[in-house]
Amino acid sequence: MTGETKRALVNPQTLKGFQDFLPEAMILRNQVAQRIKSVYESYGFLPIDTPILEHLASLIGTGGEETNKELFRLESPENEAVAMRYDLTVPLARIVAQYRDTLKLPFRRYHFGPVFRADKPGFGRFRQFTQFDIDVVGTESVAADAEIIAAMCEVMRAVGICSDDEVRDFEIRINNRKLMDALLQGFGLRSMELQKHVLRVIDKLKKVGLDNVRKELGQGRVDESGDPIKGVGLSPDIIEKVLAFISIRGSSRHGVLEEVQKHLSDSEASRTALSEMRTLADCLDALHVRESEALFDPSLARGLDYYTGPIYEAYLLAAPEFGSVIGGGRYDRLVERFLDVAVPGTGASIGFDRFVSALEKLGKLPAQAAVTKALLITLGDVQMTDVLGCAKELRNAGIPTEVYLGEGKAGMKTQLSFANTRRIPIAVILGEDEVKAGKVSIKDLQAGFEQRAEIKDHDAYRKAGKSGQVTVDRSAMVETVKSLLG
Repeated sequence: MTGETKRALVNPQTLKGFQDFLPEAMILRNQVAQRIKSVYESYGFLPIDTPILEHLASLIGTGGEETNKELFRLESPENEAVAMRYDLTVPLARIVAQYRDTLKLPFRRYHFGPVFRADKPGFGRFRQFTQFDIDVVGTESVAADAEIIAAMCEVMRAVGICSDDEVRDFEIRINNRKLMDALLQGFGLRSMELQKHVLRVIDKLKKVGLDNVRKELGQGRVDESGDPIKGVGLSPDIIEKVLAFISIRGSSRHGVLEEVQKHLSDSEASRTALSEMRTLADCLDALHVRESEALFDPSLARGLDYYTGPIYEAYLLAAPEFGSVIGGGRYDRLVERFLDVAVPGTGASIGFDRFVSALEKLGKLPAQAAVTKALLITLGDVQMTDVLGCAKELRNAGIPTEVYLGEGKAGMKTQLSFANTRRIPIAVILGEDEVKAGKVSIKDLQAGFEQRAEIKDHDAYRKAGKSGQVTVDRSAMVETVKSLLG
């Protein structure tokens, strides 16, 4: 730059643990989100949104010590301690308390939005990621948990993941925190912190395996990096009883409960937990949730501290490397953080980024669809006012329309190539002669895509590319485009 101070350029890059989504990816994400939204609304869930930033006091301590470490902490212009939300459930608890005179309980909500955790980035793990939640707040009824699980199954089917008694493409594993509490209390282990430690260790089962869980329930172990991991300190006989409990399996939900009962002491806590799970099993049967879709698994723990009852996770069996793609449970004391009355709640959250990645791997993403349905292109000396007038007319008729605004006098080939790249199905062509005659040419590009897909011969390919075009009066433009879009 002669005679000027050279300007330092900023390197364009995303932060570590964050990601961009370009239009093609966003269109697919929006289509998947719309399918999920349709399921949730069919169950009566209502949309809400909350700020990304919350007061630090609202978030700290709600998810356990590990979650506290992962909070993105900031300071507001008023010098208030704030943090970026790490999930969508704690903000819901705050909303229920803050708007208790406005919201009618029980309250069903869905919420789609980004959350933030200062975690170590890795495969499928980001510091900003999107969650899609449903919750029912204000009822202790186990039927609410059953409806959450049934909606999770419906979501799987809505995105093309199927499951039946012979072929299982997904499974939802279900447990109850009260069952593990009853087991440990039966051993005389009543410390809340000790119980939470046991649950956190069991939650690692799929990641570290049974032997490492055994060591960590005892005196501890050394991880792969050589760092020591503190053990719970249980005696060997109690450890084996815990491992036997979490290894229980059965051919039916009620069958699992029969086996679970054999491992529990006869106590009020045991009877309460078993009664809840039997009711849940009956409700799932009433909702026609197959045994192959939703099964009881005593090894399921989930790491967050605020769960108090039934918990659940969904897995895609053909993509196990993605882990749990939907998870949730009952949290009957979370709202008490903000309100001096008990407000029970239950819900589930889809890890949306992980879910979409898994669907892509399984070939279950919807076919790429264009947002724009008609592209207006010009040939010769055509006034932009004529082009914009056509665009307005098409948009008024509910047809998403784009005007080609490329620099210079682009030819027909360039403009059609632009439409093909964007998968735009219709081209409305305004030529100089057509405009004078009050006509437009309309080309069915989608038909051309399909017609040419199997053609190998070059001449036949070019000939097919020239077909599917009609010239009509300007007054018939809208109806012709509608007809071609079908």
